Amino acid sequence: MAARKGTGPRKGTGKPKPASAGKGKPAKPRTPSSGAGKSTKGRNLGPSARGPRVVDARGAGRTGAVKPGPMKPGRAAGRGAGRGAASESDDDLGGRQIEGRQAVRELLIAGRRRVHEVWLAADLDESDVVEDIRDLARANRVLVVEVSRKKLEYTSRSEAPQGVLAHADPIPSVPIDALLKRRPGKAPFLVAVDGVTDPGNLGALLRCCDGAGVDGVILPRHRSVHITPTVAKASVGAVEYVPMAVVGGLPTTLARMRELGIWVVGLDDAADKSLFELGDLATEGICLVLGAEGPGLSRLVRERCDLIVSIPMRGRLSSLNVSAAASLATYEVARHRK
Repeated sequence: MAARKGTGPRKGTGKPKPASAGKGKPAKPRTPSSGAGKSTKGRNLGPSARGPRVVDARGAGRTGAVKPGPMKPGRAAGRGAGRGAASESDDDLGGRQIEGRQAVRELLIAGRRRVHEVWLAADLDESDVVEDIRDLARANRVLVVEVSRKKLEYTSRSEAPQGVLAHADPIPSVPIDALLKRRPGKAPFLVAVDGVTDPGNLGALLRCCDGAGVDGVILPRHRSVHITPTVAKASVGAVEYVPMAVVGGLPTTLARMRELGIWVVGLDDAADKSLFELGDLATEGICLVLGAEGPGLSRLVRERCDLIVSIPMRGRLSSLNVSAAASLATYEVARHRK
C-alpha cells in the first residue's frame, strides 16, 4: 500500500533526527494537530466505529448533524450499569437514555424534550409499535440509526430494551412552587416519595399517578432513585407526562404544604385509620406520602404528616408493594374527586 503524503520521511533523506527541547533536555513528543495529515474519506462518522447504517436520514438532512446522546458504549455505560442509581446529577431528574418500545414511542409522542437519535436493532421484527416509532421519528425529524443487537444491548441499562433505545435531553424538573400553587376550581393532588430506591417500583408508581390524574410527584434529591432507563421503561412512558419536582428536604416541603392548607397523608401498614375512611378530605388539597419498602416512612417525614392511614389487609401478608399501594391510594382519592 502506498504511503500517504506527509506521513513519513522522504526517500533518501536518511533517518529523521529527533527534535531537541534544549541543551541537555530530552525532546518532548510532538502531538499532531487534530485532523492533520488525515482524510475523512471512507471514515465512518456515525455513533459506532463499525458504522451503523442510517435507515432514515431525511430528518437529519433538514436539521444538520445530530449530536449523539450522552450514553455511549463503554465500561461505565455497559449493560446493567447504574441500575437503581440516581441520575447523573443530584439536581437532575435524568432520563437521557430511554429504552423499550412503548417508552420510546411515548417519548416521541409527548414532544416535551429534544430527542437526539433513536437506535433500532438490525434484527428487530417489525410490529405496529416499531412502525409507529419510525413514523414519529420521521415526523419529528429525529435520526433513526440501525445498530447490531449486541451493541444495543451492551449500551442498554435495563433488563430488556426490546431492541429500541433513544438518546434525549434530560427530563425537566418542575419547580416545587408550581406544584403547590392553587388553581381556580381545582385543589392540588400530589404524591411524595420517601426513600424509594427501586427503579421498577418508581416506574410503576409513576404509571399509577398518570392514570389517577395526580398533578405532580415530589422526589427527594437524595436517598431516592430518579429517572433511570429502568424507571422510564417500567412507567411505559408516564415519565413524559407526570410533572416531577426534586426537593432538597422532603420534611421541610411537607411542612410548607401544611402551611398552605394542603393535607399531608402518609401511608403506613401499622396505622389504625383506614385509607378508605378519608371521605371528603380527599376532595381538598392533598399530598399522599409513600415510604420505601421495609423501613417505610422516615421519622421526620412521619412527624410532618397530618394523618397516617393504612390499607386494610385481609390475608396473611401485612403489606403491599409500594407501587401497588400507590395504585390503591391514588385511585381512592381520584374516586372522591370525580
